[in-house]
Amino acid sequence: MKKIFTNGQFYTFNPVRPTVQSVVVENGRFIDMGATKDMLIQWGNSDIEVINLEGNTVTPGLVDSHLHMSMIATKFIDLDLTGITTKHEALNHIQNQAKTLQPGEWLLGGGWDENLFTDGGIPLIHELDHVAPHNPLYLTRICEHAAIVNRKALEICNYHPTMTVPVGGKIVLDESTNKPTGLLLESASDLITQHIPEKSYETLKNAMRKAINFAMEKGLTSVHSNDPLYLGGLRQTYQIYDELLNQEHLGLRSNLLINHEFLDDLRDLGMYAGYGNETLQIGAVKLFADGAFGRRTALLSEPYNDDPGNYGKAMFDQHAIYDIIKRARELSMPIAVHTIGDQALENVLDIMDQFPTVTHRDRLIHVQVLREDLIERLAQPSRIADIQPRFLASDYPWVEERLGEKRMKLSYAWKTLQEAGVICAGGSDSPVEPVDPLMGIHAAVTRRSPGQTHNGWYPDQKLTMHEAFRLFTEMGAYPTNEEAIKGTIDTGKLADMTVYSKNPFKMEDADELLTTSIEMTIIGGDIKYQSN
Repeated sequence: MKKIFTNGQFYTFNPVRPTVQSVVVENGRFIDMGATKDMLIQWGNSDIEVINLEGNTVTPGLVDSHLHMSMIATKFIDLDLTGITTKHEALNHIQNQAKTLQPGEWLLGGGWDENLFTDGGIPLIHELDHVAPHNPLYLTRICEHAAIVNRKALEICNYHPTMTVPVGGKIVLDESTNKPTGLLLESASDLITQHIPEKSYETLKNAMRKAINFAMEKGLTSVHSNDPLYLGGLRQTYQIYDELLNQEHLGLRSNLLINHEFLDDLRDLGMYAGYGNETLQIGAVKLFADGAFGRRTALLSEPYNDDPGNYGKAMFDQHAIYDIIKRARELSMPIAVHTIGDQALENVLDIMDQFPTVTHRDRLIHVQVLREDLIERLAQPSRIADIQPRFLASDYPWVEERLGEKRMKLSYAWKTLQEAGVICAGGSDSPVEPVDPLMGIHAAVTRRSPGQTHNGWYPDQKLTMHEAFRLFTEMGAYPTNEEAIKGTIDTGKLADMTVYSKNPFKMEDADELLTTSIEMTIIGGDIKYQSN
C-alpha cells in the first residue's frame, strides 16, 4: 500500500528541492514529493494511507555512524553508573547492587567517570572490597579504556606481581605499597574479562531488543555498531541482529563493525563488507590504535602537557597493525581504526598508504587531535573521519590541561575538517556519550555543554544547524557506501525519516534542541516509534 505523509515541514537535504510539504512512499521508498495539495490530488484514493504530520518538522532519518549497541544493551542488565557525580554515591550503588547478588556472583557494570566526582577520585580497591565483599567486581569507565576491580576479581584471575599483562595494558599499582589500586588500563582488563561467565543467548537478545527500541525512540533510523566482543562472537552477533531485524522486523538499520579478532570468522562464514541486505549489513574491520584522554592513553606526537614524558600508549606496534590491515585487505575489507591522538593517526595512515583501497571506504574514528599534514592525508574520497561532537561537552575544559593551548586549535576541529574536504560522519560512541543524536548536534552547533552559557570552546569551529544535521543524516550514508539509497529525502531512496516536535532550523537559540522531542521515527515508510 502507498502512503502519503502530509502537512510536514520536510527538509530533504537535497539542494535541488530543499523543502517539501508531503512525501509519497511505496515499497519502503520515496516515489514522489511536493506540496500537500498536489500530492493528494495526484495520489489520494481509497487504496492509500494518509498520515497527517500536523506541521511537524521532518529530516532524513538520523544515523549514528559509531556506537556500541551491545554495550547500550548491557545497561538494561548490569549496574549503570553513568552521570553519577560523587564517589560516595557510586559506592552506594555498588553496595546496593551487591545485596541483590548471590555470594560469588559477578558484579558487573560501568559508566563511572571520576572527572564528575566532587568528593574524590577513582574508588580504590579497599573501598570496593568493603561495598562488595562477597562478589568479584568489574566496572568499566565511561570511555571503556579503564576498569576498576576488587580483590576477589584479582584472585579469580590469579593475580601475582610478576604476571604478564597484555600488550598496551597496565595494572596500576600504589606507589607506596606496590600493590594494585584496583584500576586497570586498556588491555589489562582482558585478564579479568576472560573469567566472566558469558550471558545466555536469550538474555543478550532481550537486552538488544530493548537497546534497538531505545535507539529508535531517540530518532535513529540507522546505526553503525561494534559488538562481536560483547555478543559472543561474529556468528552469534549476526544471528541476534538477524532475528531481531529481519525476522521480528524491529526496524533499525544496522551496519556491523567486526573486531579484527574475528577476521578468520569473516573468511570462514563467507562474509564481506556489504554482506546482508538494506536492514542488516557487515561493515568494516575494527581495531584500536591508541587509548583515550581520560587516563592519558591516547597516543600523541608530543608529551601530555600535564604529564611530561608521557606520550600515551600504542595498542599495537606497527608490525602488528600492518599485519591486521594486510589480512583485512586480503578479504577486500575496509578498516575502521580508533585513533584519538595525532601520533596514532599518523601511524595508521603510514600503514594504510601501503595498501590499495577497496570498494568500501576506510574509517578513522574520533581523530580528536590533528595536524595540518594529517588533515591533508585524511582528505581523500576513500577515507571517512568518523567524529563524535558530543565528546567536546564531556572533555572540556579538563582536556585543555592534557593537551595545552597550542594543540587545542586543531583538536575537535570539525569545521576545519569539513573545509579541508574531509568526508565526515557523525556518531555518539554511545554509551560513552548519550545515544541521543540531538545532544551531539547541540554540541556541534554550540561547542559547549548543556547548561553552559559561554560562546563555545573555540567558537570558530562551530557548525551551522544544517551542517550539524547533515553529519547525522546525509553523511551517515557515506561510510557504508549507501549515499545513493539513503541519507536524503529523494525519489527512489529509502523512506527513512525522523519527525521533531520543534523546527531546529528556525531556532533562535540552539539550546532549544535540548527540549525538542522525537515525534516519530519512520523506517522504510513504517512508523517504528511514535510519541504518546
